[in-house]
Amino acid sequence: MKVRIDYDLCMGDGNCAKVCPEVFVYDDDKLQSRVVADPVLPEHEEAVRRAAAECAPEAIVVEE
Repeated sequence: MKVRIDYDLCMGDGNCAKVCPEVFVYDDDKLQSRVVADPVLPEHEEAVRRAAAECAPEAIVVEE
């Protein structure tokens, strides 16, 4: 699995980093999260899917 963030849509609330800190890290300088694991390890895939489902602006793009 691969994951990316569409920064044109990202609101910067950091929920993805709370749901899956192994893959998403909040960047305090840019006020947005960034992906730090590519590809996503199998043990984190469910949390990434949950983060994507909870992302209100649908800024998290999951590629299976």
